[in-house]
Amino acid sequence: MESSSGVRKWIEADESAKELLSRVLIQLFLPPPLHNFPFRLGNVVEIVGPSPSAKTHILMQAAIRCILPKEWKGVHHGGLDHAVMFIDLDCRFDILHFSRLLEHQITIAEGLKFSEEIDRDSLGGYVKNLTSMCLRRFFYVRCYESLQFLATLKTMHTKIQEQKENHGVGIHMLIIDSIGAFYWTDRALSSLTLGDTNRKGLSLQAVSDTVVEELRKLLQLHPMVILTTKTVNLQGRCLKHEIKSVPRNMSSRDATFFRATRSKPENNPYREYMPSVWQNFVTHRVLIRPSDDENQRPPIFSSEWLLPLLNRTDRFTFGDKYYIHTIILYFGYIIFQFTYI
Repeated sequence: MESSSGVRKWIEADESAKELLSRVLIQLFLPPPLHNFPFRLGNVVEIVGPSPSAKTHILMQAAIRCILPKEWKGVHHGGLDHAVMFIDLDCRFDILHFSRLLEHQITIAEGLKFSEEIDRDSLGGYVKNLTSMCLRRFFYVRCYESLQFLATLKTMHTKIQEQKENHGVGIHMLIIDSIGAFYWTDRALSSLTLGDTNRKGLSLQAVSDTVVEELRKLLQLHPMVILTTKTVNLQGRCLKHEIKSVPRNMSSRDATFFRATRSKPENNPYREYMPSVWQNFVTHRVLIRPSDDENQRPPIFSSEWLLPLLNRTDRFTFGDKYYIHTIILYFGYIIFQFTYI
């Protein structure tokens, strides 16, 4: 009888169909230049570009959008009200700058200064309390080598479970900055391992396979959006003049990107170096380029979606004081403006 009651309890529905669809079909609307798509849980978004091209700053903006509440004490903040896991492989994340960005984003919330419940004397306490609450939703991990990164991924399931139990908010965004940080180190170690039969170690392909495998497991157990960056060097000439046909060993997705670059000879795409197992794992890819004028202040960046391919290019800039973020089409029309610190 006890076993049958246990089985009956296990198969009983604990949520309605509406609740299931609202949980599974969550859409994350991220700030520019990631605004072109409403990302769904399970999407893997890759931001590629040379250094520097504001990639980490874009990650910070996305994280702030995620950890901010939709509404707090009668004030609309427009956040996603979820937690974020930030894995820093580049080891250059500035938490002080991130907290200042968060505080400024809170202070510019629509209606905050005119709310009847918040007067000028309590404004500072409001910002401080909300900042503390949001930072409790931000989990930061720093890894110095691939083995630490793999160990973090293998133990992340437990950390996500603890987060849900302690704070009641699930992690809907995993940020990795930057995915190619250990590529050349692993490649060098792989060549050393192959040359010494008595030396044991993980090959570059094994590391990539394990990373993708662990991320797939996480997406199955905890659906979320994966947002990552990758540093690349832009080529001086187009691939069209180097290769006339698509290589046989190229995946269908990379072949689509290859044909797109051939049809646009004015663009100089980067040379891909990550293994194909990672390239096939990515669902969205955006290329960030700095302005050709290195002396221009503030610097202007451009964003172009490579996967899926969009026939448009947006331009944006960060001001020196308030990081005014303006999205402009190359046609010269201003689409909208966002202000950050």
